[in-house]
Amino acid sequence: MRSRSGLGLLGVFLFAGACGGEAPPASPPAARTTPPAPPASATATATAPEAPPNPEAVAFQNPGGMWMPHQLAEGAHAATLKKLGLAFDPKDLSDPTSGVLSSIVSLGGCSASFVSEEGLVATNHHCATGALQHNSSGTQNLLEDGYLAKTRAEEKSNGPQARVFVTRAVTEVTDKVRKGLAEIKDDRARWKEIEKRQKEIVAACEKDRAGVRCSASSFYEGERFFLVEQLEIRDVRLVWAPPAGVGNYGGEIDNWRWPRHTGDVTLFRAYVGKDGKPADYAPDNVPYRPAHHLKIASAPLREHDLVFVAGYPARTSTLKTSAEVEEAVSWAYPRRQKMLEDYLARLEATTKDDKEAKIRATSFVRRFGNGLTNTKGQLEGLVKGGLAAQKAEQDKQLRAFVEGAQERKAKWGKALATVDEVLAVQATHREADAELDELALPRLLSAAMTIVRMAEERPKPDAERDPEYQARNWPRHEQAMKALASSYHRKVDEALFALALERMAAAPAKERSKALAIACGKDTSAEAIAKAVSARYATTKLDDEKTRLELLTKATTAELAKSKDGLVQLALALRPLTKDADERKERLQGKLALAKPQLIEARRAMTEAPFAPDANSTLRITYGTVRGYKPTPQANVYEPFTKLSQVIAKNQKKSPFLVPEPLVRAFEAKRFGPYVDARVGEVPVDFLADLHITGGNSGSATLNAKGELVGLAFDGNYESMASDWVFVPEITRSIHVDVRYVLWLLDAVFGGDHLVKEMGRAPSVD
Repeated sequence: MRSRSGLGLLGVFLFAGACGGEAPPASPPAARTTPPAPPASATATATAPEAPPNPEAVAFQNPGGMWMPHQLAEGAHAATLKKLGLAFDPKDLSDPTSGVLSSIVSLGGCSASFVSEEGLVATNHHCATGALQHNSSGTQNLLEDGYLAKTRAEEKSNGPQARVFVTRAVTEVTDKVRKGLAEIKDDRARWKEIEKRQKEIVAACEKDRAGVRCSASSFYEGERFFLVEQLEIRDVRLVWAPPAGVGNYGGEIDNWRWPRHTGDVTLFRAYVGKDGKPADYAPDNVPYRPAHHLKIASAPLREHDLVFVAGYPARTSTLKTSAEVEEAVSWAYPRRQKMLEDYLARLEATTKDDKEAKIRATSFVRRFGNGLTNTKGQLEGLVKGGLAAQKAEQDKQLRAFVEGAQERKAKWGKALATVDEVLAVQATHREADAELDELALPRLLSAAMTIVRMAEERPKPDAERDPEYQARNWPRHEQAMKALASSYHRKVDEALFALALERMAAAPAKERSKALAIACGKDTSAEAIAKAVSARYATTKLDDEKTRLELLTKATTAELAKSKDGLVQLALALRPLTKDADERKERLQGKLALAKPQLIEARRAMTEAPFAPDANSTLRITYGTVRGYKPTPQANVYEPFTKLSQVIAKNQKKSPFLVPEPLVRAFEAKRFGPYVDARVGEVPVDFLADLHITGGNSGSATLNAKGELVGLAFDGNYESMASDWVFVPEITRSIHVDVRYVLWLLDAVFGGDHLVKEMGRAPSVD
């Protein structure tokens, strides 16, 4: 699933995403037709007569929602799941240590799952961009060519920042965080008290527990808080990634579109020390042995079958107010669209005819392209699709409910006005703040800003430090400095920096950040900006890993002030601006810390039906059924499955429709084995479901009624992008790679028999 973050202008860059595109599909829509007969040499996976579809599932209309596991044990969900055909106790979906959920993991931006007893992890190909980039060079481009480790010794480290997080427990701590907040009159003091309490909860959770990572996370707009405990595995290795002609098939053209024909899959392996505990990468580490792992589905997937996705969705905005929708439509999304267009054009020009620069820029290009298509889709859905008007109507109903009784008005009557007040204050600073945020894009300037902030925070007692700069996070900052080597390229970095300044110069003077004058003085022409940027890079030594680490771990603010390094000097000069912005945001968040929970309380009082919290990168489950859709009322119904022959039909023998020759040969030789679906008539490739997913769900395991693996979620349809704000069941669809295609690729195409065996299947294609 490509990144679908909320309003943060840089949010689209912070979560894993890859392909993006805005052109129509390269092949005709997969309209509903009579299924073709299977190829003569194919062996169908099911020969017994099919049972009729479950009428409850056929009639089901998904209300949406990314549910916390414990919520599925509640009456309404449990009853619905049983009607849809769930073959085990719904309570097993409420326990993160159950046989199903303990297999579901986070990669710190994408989702994944254990698929073998020896720590094999399945996720999306686009979630492996960083790992592939880390292991690529101008002479060996794994991003294009893919990789297969034939032995454990050949499995490649994903880099020092790679992680696998296994959720162990989720405990409510609302009272510990929220008690007495209304008595704190100063807004910023209220926010700092929340932060203090969260730090205390986390510290107690992690004390004397090496390898455990905890977070006290906000749910329901801060109305509730839960403590999440996770095992943090720090040695993650690349096992298999198909070539781009499979894993990124269709590229920007097909992204967010149906029909899809992408094998968006990669396999990693989690490693630990010989004592079984999390450890940094070391050659003699051993595979992690999870308590449980997912089994491959034993029966073919069918239209209207129950499916559910378990993963770590990043951000949604379904509980935001109509005023926040208006902010997105009128300013945030249009600005983001222009920003992404600008950066994509600059990167294309910068990396032309430079293989090394192109590799290092890949993560930027894929995330920016994906974010651009997403932003356009969200705008269309909210404006042309009328979803903003729906949000306004919801607020109108809530306001009428609150004002309908004096008791409710006294309790919740000021909440909506407070949100409006906060947005008005933000509007006076939003452009300058967004411009300042863009300066975090150049790798070396971002590193300099981290170094400056670390020098500021280090002398403080740990409990008083900013949460991101507490001692528990120091190893992460050090690992980021080490990982920079595989993503930094001076030409790319300078281009990003110069463009950020050029965009500042183009903004209205009254809205412009003071960072522009600090960075390049009075002359803000493109030529002067380029000269100023080049001069700063000419005097920096932050491109040296040893220097970065030395400054990060030891430098004081006084020592940095004496530095002649151009980027360090700039980071120091920018710090008053970032500090002012941070404090202002804390003050506004402190005000919302009372208002937003009041709105949630009012909504609970008005609405009988349960509603899910917005996504926040914690473990969630969303359920529904396999089904097609009509993109418009007049259109034909899209079939819910695509198939192998359509992959071949799309082959243009050039990127992004370049089918690898081994795949073409396997198809032409009719080497299909047991992976043909009798109803589809061929090897199925991707399928649709009516699930509510978002960015961060990329790589999530898609499970059937038995809790078996049937696929991996990787995208959504273009028509549904605004479901981050309002879920529309008629057109909202998730897109998944079928596990049978994954097995076929390994078995018949890329020589991965050993991995097929490890996942519990016998290779069967000669």
